[in-house]
Amino acid sequence: MTSFPSARVRDALPWLVVVGIVLVAFNLRGPIVAPALVVGQIQDEVGLSTTVAGLITGLPVLFFALATPLATSLIRRVGPELAVVTGLLGVLLGTVVRSAGGAATVLIGTAIIGVAITVGNIVVPVIIRRDVPWRHASAVTGTYTAALNVGSMITSLGTAPLAAAVGWRWALLTWGGFAVVGTAFWLLLARRRRAAAGTASAEEPAQPAPGTVSRIGWWLVLAFAGQAFSYYAVTAWLPTLLADGPGLDPAAAGAISAIFQVAAVVGAFGVPVLAARARPWVPVAAVGLLWSALPVGLLAAPEAYVLWSFVGGVAQGGGFTAIFSIIARVTRTDRETASISARVQTGGYLAATLGPPVAGALYSATGGWTASLLVVLAATILYSAGGILAARLVPRRPGGGLGEVPG
Repeated sequence: MTSFPSARVRDALPWLVVVGIVLVAFNLRGPIVAPALVVGQIQDEVGLSTTVAGLITGLPVLFFALATPLATSLIRRVGPELAVVTGLLGVLLGTVVRSAGGAATVLIGTAIIGVAITVGNIVVPVIIRRDVPWRHASAVTGTYTAALNVGSMITSLGTAPLAAAVGWRWALLTWGGFAVVGTAFWLLLARRRRAAAGTASAEEPAQPAPGTVSRIGWWLVLAFAGQAFSYYAVTAWLPTLLADGPGLDPAAAGAISAIFQVAAVVGAFGVPVLAARARPWVPVAAVGLLWSALPVGLLAAPEAYVLWSFVGGVAQGGGFTAIFSIIARVTRTDRETASISARVQTGGYLAATLGPPVAGALYSATGGWTASLLVVLAATILYSAGGILAARLVPRRPGGGLGEVPG
């Protein structure tokens, strides 16, 4: 006798998925941010040079690009749920290894974390496309983006005090608790989803032809390259720029840089609201204008650094949301979603690895920040061009844009 899931199971599943996505997001940036807060202590204890210490934060981003084929293959072999669990367990393993030994162990653990996070980066868009009603895909992508930044903020605020109390090893190890909670939740969610198997899928919108999806993917590669280059360049050098230009002390420069990170939450939720009411290219264009305002503002009116940091933060959160909302909106299968997401993230994170060194090299060569800011401006224009060209190929659903805010 066939057993059908209850209405309660069917109705609750999408929102349980959203909770699961938030728990995954808490594990996808915090493990990278945390060591930067105690890098001096790590250097002193394990004897890392300044160059090698830079790999603690740079290595995971490089693996975001290099490990993408491995992550895509894993998702295809074991399915999204097991891929999530594997990624979270990888984050936990890497966190333990990184906290357990000397210089080599720190780097090995960091590499494991980079590969594990890559799995999460690729699989989340697959889950959103599969399990979230398409009307809400943009809003859930915004929630995911916001959770990435909230997780980073929690880690940034807590790591230094924990290190002062229990040492850097236990401070970094503490954040492995997020991976433990996430793994337990996703194991339960996998069982819940199996109970809901066989239910009718949500109504699907009109979708572009396969060739159009591929073209959208290539335009999004350009958009995400501009987004990631700008984000990592600004994240790396904004505190130094604020100290050199407006003359802020390190604490004040750090506080303004935190505004750049936290303001991403506004962009993450703002894009779905705008996408529900406008043509698909409008949110991308709006984010592009805000992104470009950051380098232009710092060049033209550097005394308004608080405003430009906030505007840039809104843009970086909105830009990520806009790009991955389009992926969830136009792809039709798990395989296609993973493939397009992998392509976009490989190109974007390769560009991200260039952002900090290119901006830093230009500063060293010129003795000022003008050339570096102009390069960031060029990258934000690349985001706008690629994003708008991709969004113009997205079929517009009746009565709105890319998605719709739940409510």
